[in-house]
Amino acid sequence: MYEGATIAVVIPAYNEAGFVGDVIETVPGFVDRVYVVDDCSTDGSWAEIRETLSGLEGSERPGGPLRPLTDGSGPAWRDRIVARDARTGTALPDRRIVALRHRENTGVGGAIKTGYRNAMADDAGVDVVAVMNGDGQMDPGILDRIIDPVVRGDSHYAKGNRLRHTEYRRQMSVWRTFGNFLLTGLTRIASGYWRMMDPQNGYTAISRQALDRVDFESLYEDYGFCNHLLVRLNRQGMRIADVPMRAVYGDETSHIRYGTFVPTLSLLLLRSYLGRLLDATDTASASRRPPHSSSGWARSSAGSGSARSSLSSPRRRPRAAFSRWSGSPRSLRAS
Repeated sequence: MYEGATIAVVIPAYNEAGFVGDVIETVPGFVDRVYVVDDCSTDGSWAEIRETLSGLEGSERPGGPLRPLTDGSGPAWRDRIVARDARTGTALPDRRIVALRHRENTGVGGAIKTGYRNAMADDAGVDVVAVMNGDGQMDPGILDRIIDPVVRGDSHYAKGNRLRHTEYRRQMSVWRTFGNFLLTGLTRIASGYWRMMDPQNGYTAISRQALDRVDFESLYEDYGFCNHLLVRLNRQGMRIADVPMRAVYGDETSHIRYGTFVPTLSLLLLRSYLGRLLDATDTASASRRPPHSSSGWARSSAGSGSARSSLSSPRRRPRAAFSRWSGSPRSLRAS
């Protein structure tokens, strides 16, 4: 529980043996639910997850109300473990940690979707869902800063930003820096969030309201998931926030295949941009269409269409929909 909100964390993992156990153990105590999703790893990731959870009180085998959908809308899991972690020294109840292993590899987006699906179905009434990748690159000590804009209602979605300050990206190679700035520009064009930076940053938090509206089940399932989600958020008029954070790299191995990632993501962003333009054109046309009658109902409908048009505008909406979260965990500045 964080400032009255129920918090969940999704930990997607693929071949993260040596890292994922530490990530699970360092999730902050205010988090109420943890969903660890092993995306059919081929190393010892699942064994490490099992070992980590076995050290927690109340470990149990598959069953319970958090079973993911298996009707074609998501991948079936082949194994599931539920554990309870006693939060000693506090008045908070034990938190539940759910580990799921996919039958097939779906990509990081598919693993996040499994976590989102479980969070939305949880009877705890989760308010905010954060994502901390299983590679150990995301500092658990700043999770409160990541979720704060969403918990306080200032934004529907918040994410890390490693590019804002030069000193924050010192551990980032020249190639990574160039690629991230390039993808920032492309995603700005596709999404309409013109002041957003570092769209590939997976350290995120999203509100339940936003998850209800973006149809996350149909989002792209590989490394373009975050970019695709930003496009959907803007089409729904959602506010987002960037949270400055340092880039952290260790001995982990990147699983991105750039030969397929770059052209696939570029095509995804192009389609997203064209779709957003069509939406804006259709809405603008509807707002200019004269009413069929002079009744109060017709006048009300025309006014409502005009409001949607202003939200869809690629030039007007981003300024109202984007906030930059400063280094201080309590200060929010509109940009």
